[in-house]
Amino acid sequence: MTNMDIKELKVKNDEELRKDLTALQEQGREMRFKLNSGELKNHSELSKVKKTIARILTVLTQRSKQSK
Repeated sequence: MTNMDIKELKVKNDEELRKDLTALQEQGREMRFKLNSGELKNHSELSKVKKTIARILTVLTQRSKQSK
C-alpha cells in the first residue's frame, strides 16, 4: 500500500481514500519514531509513504474542487 499509483487512487471512492490516508499517516508516524531511534533499516520507505500521502491528498483536493 505504500507505493500506489495515481491511477489506482482515482478509482477509489473518497471513503476508501480517507481510510488509506489515515492508515498511511499512522504508518509514517511509526516509521519516523523508528528512524529517530535507529530501528528503521530502509529509510526510503518513509519517503514512499510521504509521496503516497501526497498523492491521496491531491486526488481528494481535485475531487473537492470539481464538485464545487
